[in-house]
This record gives sequence, structure tokens and C-alpha cells, in this order.
Amino acid sequence: MVIAEDNALLREGMVLLLSSAGHEVVAVAATGPEVLPTLLEHRPDVAVLDVRMPPGFRDEGLRAALAARREIPALPVLVLSQYVEEAYAAELLGGGASGVGYLLKDRVGRVDEFLDALDRVASGGTALDPEVVTELLTRRRDDPVESLTPREREVLHLMAEGQDNATIAKTLVVSDRAVSKHIGNVFAKLGLPPSDSGHRRVLAVLAYLKKD
Repeated sequence: MVIAEDNALLREGMVLLLSSAGHEVVAVAATGPEVLPTLLEHRPDVAVLDVRMPPGFRDEGLRAALAARREIPALPVLVLSQYVEEAYAAELLGGGASGVGYLLKDRVGRVDEFLDALDRVASGGTALDPEVVTELLTRRRDDPVESLTPREREVLHLMAEGQDNATIAKTLVVSDRAVSKHIGNVFAKLGLPPSDSGHRRVLAVLAYLKKD
């Protein structure tokens, strides 16, 4: 694993956390220009990257992640951001890629959630922060989204987080059959083809949400 984070305290904290959880951290990067060469050298099983890094504190981490995935298409990347930045989430998660995630930094403090998201990304799935999902949905004003029932919105949120049907059923305390029905309704209302693949479901939803 490679960690790219300019905040020394957070960086070292993640190294300790992830090492204690059984992950091997092979390298760290503290500035944007360091990220791509480090990833290309070590080709880790997963990379955890901050969006904004020195010298510009704009999108250095994200651009490095996208460049690395062009060189190493299967490289799993979990991006951390201080804020909900819609364009970054859409760019990273768009294009049919798997093994990607976008979390707000405060999610790192929720250790179990952070490690679960990291494991999902490392295994080729997706992980999208619930607050990012909320922002994306809130910014959409299209009738199809507005037509979703409160329960269907809950299901959509959990799908976009990368949860499978069994987890959604457990979270909402409903049957698997009910979850399947709600998912079918969501896809029908949003005009999306159904899929049994978790990350494809997430990417299909995001593809719809980022439409103009």
C-alpha cells in the first residue's frame, strides 16, 4: 500500500492504523509530484491519496491517481478529501472503472467504516462516502430523482456506497426480496439498466447523477 498525504500527523496516523490492521505500507508521499513516481515504482495493491497536496493544494492527488490508473489500469485507489467536491468524485468514479473510492477525511476516524471501505476498494469494488451521495442527490433537481420514494432514496444511497443486497437488507431491516424490488424501482425510475455487479451499479448511478 502507498499513502499520499501532506499532513504529517494524519499520514503517520494512517500508517499506524493500517499497519495494525494487517496492511503493509510500502511507501508514503507528502507532495503531489512524489505521488505518481512512487505509485509506478511500487505498484501497490491499493493507494490511499489526498486530493489536495503541495505545492498547489488544488487537485494534485487526484491528477496523480488518474495518471497512475492510466499506467496501471487495475490499480485500486481510495481518495480522501476534506470537502465534497462533486467534479472530483464524478471524474474518479466515472468511465466504468472498478477499485475506486471517494471518502471524506473524517471517515478515517470511524475506523471500522474506513477499513471496510478500503477493503472493498482493494478487492475491486467501490466506496462512496454517504455525504458525497447526499450532495450529489441534493444538487440534482430532475423529476426522476424527485420521483423516488424515501425508501428508494435510502436504497440508492446504500447502493452508491457500494453495499450489496444482503447488507442493504440488514441495514434497512427488510427482506432480500424487498431490497430487490426497491432496486428494480430505482433503476426503472432513473432509466438505468439493472446489474448484479456491485461496482457497476454504483457507476451506473453516478453516471446518471453527473448528467447535465
